[in-house]
Amino acid sequence: MQGGPILFVLVAALVVAGIIYALYAAAQRRKDLTAWAASHGLRFDESKNRDMDDRFPEFDCLRHGHSRYSYNHITGQWNGRGLVAFDYHYETGSGKNHHTYVFSAVVLESNIPLRPLFIRPEGFLDKITEFFGYDDIDFESAEFSRTFYVKSPDRKWAYDVIHARTMDYMLGAPRFTLKFDRRHVIAYRSKTFKPEDFAAAAGVIEGILDRLPEYVVRQQTG
Repeated sequence: MQGGPILFVLVAALVVAGIIYALYAAAQRRKDLTAWAASHGLRFDESKNRDMDDRFPEFDCLRHGHSRYSYNHITGQWNGRGLVAFDYHYETGSGKNHHTYVFSAVVLESNIPLRPLFIRPEGFLDKITEFFGYDDIDFESAEFSRTFYVKSPDRKWAYDVIHARTMDYMLGAPRFTLKFDRRHVIAYRSKTFKPEDFAAAAGVIEGILDRLPEYVVRQQTG
């Protein structure tokens, strides 16, 4: 008869311990990100922002689910380009089907106008959909085409951006999902970044933009 109360106390203790650990981990993350931002001359702000999806409406990853908000913002200049980095929260479903998701992202501003482009590491399901004819854009490098899934409404733009030097660079760089809007590029994963991952994400975007051919820069700047 005493097993019930004891089990309840143990469960309650585990719940409390989990809450305490989550609070500690969140506080430690804020501390680590504050230090990382300061070391790169950037600003850190832990407050919540609920309009990031409106600020960057073309980035679908910011428009999933409901109860959306960004927090742990890092802002400033990254080698002459405006940078906005953050953790992002959203929820799907309700009741037993309720799920919470959190991931990190870096948005870097381009110095020239861009066109839509989507790049991410290729997955197993892509191989299946490819078999049924739902193919992405293929490139002259078979290794790159096997490694990355690329989509764009303008195939020429995709080939202009992802030329041989950029393919070589991306094959050796950290993997992120990337999307271009008209003036920015976002890099993200399906989980939160470690502090050093923010630098890696910004570096990958920077590496792609810095490798845009001169004729593309002239074309985009008119």
